[in-house]
Amino acid sequence: MKKIIIYTTNYCPFCVKAKSLLNKKKIQFSEINVSNDDSLKEKMSEMANGARSVPQIFVDNVHIGDCEKIYQLDNEKKLDTLLGIE
Repeated sequence: MKKIIIYTTNYCPFCVKAKSLLNKKKIQFSEINVSNDDSLKEKMSEMANGARSVPQIFVDNVHIGDCEKIYQLDNEKKLDTLLGIE
């Protein structure tokens, strides 16, 4: 099984939407809330090629992107393969 990590903040509608898609696909993931931790935000940003918005999603430590990107991948029928559920 692939290791999925999603970086989030409190009250983020895009985070809720991204987690909803992963839950719909019955994907287990780890959530790291960066709301009150600047060092975690900085780590996330470094791993995400400078992206500072949330959510940021990683599969096996490879940056996939944000909420818009995973929905785009899903619409292109590429997300399941990426997540290892095909």
